[in-house]
Amino acid sequence: MEHLADLILALHAGYVLFVVGGLLLIWLGIRRSWRWVRSFWFRVVHLAAVSLVAVEALLGVVCPLTALEDWLRATQSDEGFIVRWVRWLLFWDFPLWVFTLAYLVLALVTVLTWLRWPPAPPGWLTAAR
Repeated sequence: MEHLADLILALHAGYVLFVVGGLLLIWLGIRRSWRWVRSFWFRVVHLAAVSLVAVEALLGVVCPLTALEDWLRATQSDEGFIVRWVRWLLFWDFPLWVFTLAYLVLALVTVLTWLRWPPAPPGWLTAAR
């Protein structure tokens, strides 16, 4: 169960990296004229990932990855070094409203980014080569 919990934690960290890092890469890519950040499917998946987090927060739903990892670790008494650090990076001790506000702001900024710099039509990247 410990290894499965570690896998879930790694997936969760990857999801967070995609949501936050994806937006930062979109902004950087727009500034540097990287064509791939205009990819329709990348942008749709990114917007969906951000929206899912915001909707979960609005509805007061605990992230399924957090719940699953906690359940898998229920009988585990010790965490390894990497697990401790990744959990420290992901899970902060703030009131829930702080996270809800942060997720909603992230979703709003993502939508505004979409509107200001919309993705290219599907197939544009492959057709432009």
